[in-house]
Amino acid sequence: MGTEQNDRLSQLRNLFENDPHDAFCMYGIAMEHAKENRHTEAIAWFNQTIETDPSYTYAWYHKAKCQDDAGQTDEAIQTLEDGMKQATEIGDTHAAEEMAALYSAIQ
Repeated sequence: MGTEQNDRLSQLRNLFENDPHDAFCMYGIAMEHAKENRHTEAIAWFNQTIETDPSYTYAWYHKAKCQDDAGQTDEAIQTLEDGMKQATEIGDTHAAEEMAALYSAIQ
């Protein structure tokens, strides 16, 4: 991991320690892990983000991408189905459309 990623991850973890209910920090930590192909860690942080704030639609999308990249295609499909339902319920059509496109691509 590069120094810049280490710094960002450290900063995000410090912010998270100050507010352990901050879905933005959780999502940021997940994305840093995803950038480094640390799928297990990323998925765990995306799960925490979704548990904290199910309306954080891009956590669903990126969790599914990580799952697919890790060879967990069935789990990715389920994540996308759940995420598309959530996005539709909250009226986030853009996120639902992006998840639908990924869903089509990995099926």
